[in-house]
Amino acid sequence: MRRGTRGHGRDNGIKETLCTLRLRENIHDPSRADIYNPEADRINTLKSHNLPVLHWLQLSAEFGRLQRDAIYVPHWNQNAHSIIYVVRGHAQLQVVDDFGQTVFDDELQQDQILTVPQNFAVVKQASSDGFEWVAFKTNDNAQISPLAGQTSVLRVIPTDVLANTFQLLQEDISELKLNLLQQENTIIRPSRSSSQRRAIAYDEV
Repeated sequence: MRRGTRGHGRDNGIKETLCTLRLRENIHDPSRADIYNPEADRINTLKSHNLPVLHWLQLSAEFGRLQRDAIYVPHWNQNAHSIIYVVRGHAQLQVVDDFGQTVFDDELQQDQILTVPQNFAVVKQASSDGFEWVAFKTNDNAQISPLAGQTSVLRVIPTDVLANTFQLLQEDISELKLNLLQQENTIIRPSRSSSQRRAIAYDEV
């Protein structure tokens, strides 16, 4: 009798936990943006710490909006694959594998889907009509590493190591690191005169 009661109690506990989990979250809410730049727009992320049911699904999500010509600087997912679905507009995307080879360099338009494997770097630049996307990631706490901004991985890599890796002068690497690290945001809107120079720098990285 007691065993049956205890077993029933455990089942009830699991059912109650599942039934009380929140199943909805507004990833589009601008007031909850994780990354925001008034000149470039925003990125919202949704992980298991703010929607616990995602832990059971082993998924997380990202909503991004870029204004005209804005750039989401090169970045990669440390622990997840990503499926990008275009909600509105179009953008130029470049994806580079972990050997530094370009595997995708084309325009992505509304209703198109692109899969980006774990550790593959990607950069997005919005077109003249802007760009919105939703990305679904195969980890409930997907971690992103950007190549620019205050959390850039370049901050912890010695200049001589980068110079040897990319076969560039240490002075050039130092200047590139300084330019990238001075960016406070990972989404930026470059001036027209500097857009081409920045694109070349990203290709080199």
